[in-house]
Amino acid sequence: MDNNRYLTIDGIPVEINGEKNLLALIQKVGIKMPTFCYHSELSTYGACRMCMVEDQWGTLHASCSTPPKPGMEIRTNTERLRKYRKVILELLLANHCRDCTTCDNNEKCKLQDIARRFHIEGVRFPNAASKPDVDDSSPCITIDHHKCILCGDCVRTCNEIQNVGVIDFMNRGSRMVVGTAFHKPIGETDCVGCGQCSAVCPTGAIVVKNNISDVWKALSDKDTMVTIQIAPAVRVAIGRELGLQDGQNTMGLIVAALRRMGFDEIYDTSTAADLTVMEESAELLEHVTAGNELPLFSSCCPAWVRYVETKHPELMEHVSSCKSPMQMFAAVIREQFREEPKKHVHIALMPCTAKKREALRGEFRAADGTHMVDYVLTTQEFVQMVKESGIQLTSIRPEAIDMPFGTMAGAGVIFGTTGGVTEAVLRRISDNKRGDGIMYQPLRGLEGVKEVNIPYGDTTLHIGVVSGLGNTRKLLETLQSGSVQYDFVEIMACPGGCAGGGGQPIHDGEECAEARGNVLWRLDYKMPLRFSHENPDVQALYKEYLGKPLSERSHHLLHTDIEAWQMPQEL
Repeated sequence: MDNNRYLTIDGIPVEINGEKNLLALIQKVGIKMPTFCYHSELSTYGACRMCMVEDQWGTLHASCSTPPKPGMEIRTNTERLRKYRKVILELLLANHCRDCTTCDNNEKCKLQDIARRFHIEGVRFPNAASKPDVDDSSPCITIDHHKCILCGDCVRTCNEIQNVGVIDFMNRGSRMVVGTAFHKPIGETDCVGCGQCSAVCPTGAIVVKNNISDVWKALSDKDTMVTIQIAPAVRVAIGRELGLQDGQNTMGLIVAALRRMGFDEIYDTSTAADLTVMEESAELLEHVTAGNELPLFSSCCPAWVRYVETKHPELMEHVSSCKSPMQMFAAVIREQFREEPKKHVHIALMPCTAKKREALRGEFRAADGTHMVDYVLTTQEFVQMVKESGIQLTSIRPEAIDMPFGTMAGAGVIFGTTGGVTEAVLRRISDNKRGDGIMYQPLRGLEGVKEVNIPYGDTTLHIGVVSGLGNTRKLLETLQSGSVQYDFVEIMACPGGCAGGGGQPIHDGEECAEARGNVLWRLDYKMPLRFSHENPDVQALYKEYLGKPLSERSHHLLHTDIEAWQMPQEL
């Protein structure tokens, strides 16, 4: 054994193989270190000090920020360390609210979990927790400052991963808080509503805005017909939460559970994704044929649309006029039930927190001023509703979604992962009709910026795909510098796309975007229909109502007026 490459952790020899810190090596040997502020994709902050370890000379080190050196003898579980961690936990709890049973993050709170792990039975210090300080101004998230432990996870995610930068540390010492510039409510800032801050928050200081009570109220009204659409990424995200296999396709069980809750009509947004493919591919070809200035940016992601509105309004004319699949479907469903005598409430079940803001935008209102989508439920909220209902998904049988919009292609299903929108569009316009995905393989996966060149007639289409707003900023900078050129660019605000949306269930601080996205690719491969234009429901819509893509009726129902754009008045 080459001692120049090894150290020991609790007496176990461990090889150093490029790891940047001791924590990575500790995890490598199967030890789960307590930590609040460490995420491998974020910069090292080292604030919580829970991951302290002891070396052979009795010196304490923060394992997240200490580089490994050959010959080190590291201990992770000494009496001294256990007492040290318990004191830290007691201090955090002394400055923390104690309303755990009514907290949205109950049973998912990392502070609660680690306190149990270290058997904290009481807190010796007086409770210095401040009164609730709740910022409810955003339609996407709710912030309760008195639950914050200053771990900095939200700050670094907003700044480093998303590059939005609307929250940061303010003041010093005991007065330090996480806040916004000039103490503005979060809803009055340039927050895009992606919800990635809530995804990393360990305590419930930032949580998804909850609309469950509104939905239950609608379901309880006998004079109201309630319809719902389900986004592609939802079906692969609820398994572990509800006693099923992680990553399992639960679409049929979701439908069955929703029927038991009382929903009248249940649809799959994948059908509308097929509709989006038809419109967006036609729009792209129109721009290419007419020689318009390119690229054309996708418009499915509301957080991305909000980002370009606030940060790069000069690029708005390049954003596709297509509504998102959610809004396209809402328009079609509203038209379908136009003569319904009952009051009609339409719900969207989405992996995305930003969809809550999208539903409130002015351009997505009916002629009478009502919203096309009344409420957006995230995957997390649906899981909560299932638990409230007492429905055991392990004991019910899957059910099919409702007609007349009950058919979808694999192209619509892959909208739920990064690269899926682009591949679906390219399947429509490319001469390659095999649908095996080989030529589109470079567009898949979680790599920051992905590119592919696709032959189209006598020319070549240059395609870009990006997920995460930090990566988006880099791509836009290269575009504006002229160093790269694209014909079409798909942008998803959340890393990994909708599969990693801020409204998806979180496990051990991970959104599992890649694993969930891979399931969607596999579902697509097994589906009898792989191309959007082969969807008989979509064909029927064009034949009986819409005419053709980009027709006057299609524009009225399925598109927004980009040229008349101005900063939206949402609320």
